[in-house]
Amino acid sequence: MHALIALCAVTLASFAQSTSAVEPYKVLDTTQVMGSGGIDYVYADNDGRRVYVPRGGQTFVFDLDSHKLIGSITNISGHGVAIDTQSHHGFSSSKPLGMFDTQTMQKIKSIDVEGRPDGILFEPCTGRVYVFSHQAPSITVIDPKDGSIVGTIEVGGAMEQAQSDGRGKLYVDVENEKKIAVIDVKAMKVITKYDLGDKAGEPGGLGLDVKNHVLFAMCANPGVCVIVDAEKGTILDTLPIGSGTDGGGFNPNAMEAFSSQRDGTLTIIKENSPTSFAVEQTVQTKQGCKTSSLDSKNNQIVLICTERAPQASSPTPAAGTDAPGERRGRGGPGYLDVLWVGR
Repeated sequence: MHALIALCAVTLASFAQSTSAVEPYKVLDTTQVMGSGGIDYVYADNDGRRVYVPRGGQTFVFDLDSHKLIGSITNISGHGVAIDTQSHHGFSSSKPLGMFDTQTMQKIKSIDVEGRPDGILFEPCTGRVYVFSHQAPSITVIDPKDGSIVGTIEVGGAMEQAQSDGRGKLYVDVENEKKIAVIDVKAMKVITKYDLGDKAGEPGGLGLDVKNHVLFAMCANPGVCVIVDAEKGTILDTLPIGSGTDGGGFNPNAMEAFSSQRDGTLTIIKENSPTSFAVEQTVQTKQGCKTSSLDSKNNQIVLICTERAPQASSPTPAAGTDAPGERRGRGGPGYLDVLWVGR
C-alpha cells in the first residue's frame, strides 16, 4: 500500500512538472504612458534592471522588475539604446548620437557621426558600443568611457539587429542583401557574409545561441525564421513566423528563440537540439509590437507599440504603420504600450 501511494505521488509530481513545463506564454502586464513621436527598438538592461524606449525627443526609462515608469531622459532619443554598465554611460542611435549618464539620467553630450544610425549594441569582448547604419559607414565604433569614435567598419548594405558571441565575433543582419555579416571585432573587419537562401525575406531581427553556435534570422516578406550554423554558415532550417518582424532574440535559459511582429504576434521557436527546431507557440500581443528585448532574470520578453489615445481628435495612422522608407512606429500623440510576456 505504501509503495502504491509513493508511486502515485511520484506520478502526480511528474505530471505537475510536465504541465508546468508546457505552460503557454501570455501577456502578463502592460505599462502605458502618454507621449508622441515614433518608436523603434526597446532595450532591456539586465544588469541595471531598466528598460529604455526612445520616443519623440526623449527616452522613457522603466523598472525592469516592477514595470513602473522611472522617468525620462530629455534631449535623448533615436532608434535604440545601448548601455555600458562599467562607465554608467548610455548611448542612443541617432544622428548625432546622444550620450547620457544612466545614474543621473542626464544628457552628457552629442557625438557627430556619419550614415543613418539604426541598431545599436554594447559588445562585451571589446567593451565598445557598435552603431549600425543603413548607409556608409556601416558600423561606427564608440569608446563608452568618453564617447570618442574608435573607428568605422564598412560592410555594405543596410545594417539591422546584431548579436555578439562575446568571444570576438559579431553577427549583424544585412537587410537588403538577405545576409548575415560576420565581423571580427578585434581586427575591426568583415570576415564573411552568410546567404540566407531563396526562402528568406529581409532580416530585421536576430537571435544567437552562443553555446551551440546557432543563429536565428527573423525575416519579413515573407515572414520566416532562417536558422543558420554560426560557424559554417549553412542553413539548418526555415520556419514560419508572423508578419512584419523587426526584432528578436534567444533565451538560453529556455532554449527558445523569439520574434516580435507588427501583426500583433510573438513567435516562440524551441531549440530541441542544435539541429532540431520547431515553432512552439504564437502569442497574441498587440498590433504594432514589432521589436522586443529579453529580461533574462525573469525569463520575460519585453515588447513595445503605440496606440491612439481615446480622446485624440485628429486622425492618425493605424498602429505600427510608418511613413514611406521608415521602419519606426507611428509618430502621433497617444499611448506608448510596454508589454511584458512570460509564463
